[in-house]
Amino acid sequence: MNRQIKGEFEVSATPQGMLELGGDIAVRHVRFDKRFHGPLDATGVVQMLAVGTAVEGSAAYVAIERIEGSLEGRPGSFVTQHSGTMDRGAPTLTLTVVPDSGDGQLAGLRGRIAIDIVDGRHFYTFDYSLPASSDAS
Repeated sequence: MNRQIKGEFEVSATPQGMLELGGDIAVRHVRFDKRFHGPLDATGVVQMLAVGTAVEGSAAYVAIERIEGSLEGRPGSFVTQHSGTMDRGAPTLTLTVVPDSGDGQLAGLRGRIAIDIVDGRHFYTFDYSLPASSDAS
C-alpha cells in the first residue's frame, strides 16, 4: 500500500555538547524531541551531529530518530535516518525510514519524509508503504 500523508510537528532542542574531530573541527551534538500531529500521531527522539564550515551557509548534519505512536491508526514505532547538507545556503535533506526498523503494526514500513518550515512552523510530508499483511496485524 503506497500512501502520502501530511501534518505538522513541534520540536524542541537540548544541546548535548561538542565533540572533537581533530584539526580544530568540532561537531555539535543536539537531542531533539518532537511531537507529530495529524495522520502521524507520535513522538520522536532525535540524536543529531552537525558541523559547519568557514564558508557562510555551508554545513552538514546526520541524525537518527526513533518515532513511536500511530500512523493512520496503526500503532508501532520505527527509526529514521537524516542526512542534511547546506551548500552555500542551498539545503538538501534526505530523511528515510531505516529498512526493517518498524515494529507492531508498522512492521515492514518503508518510506521518506520531507520537512518544510514555514513562518517558524514545521510540516511533514510522509510518503510510505506497508506490506498488505500489516493491515491485518
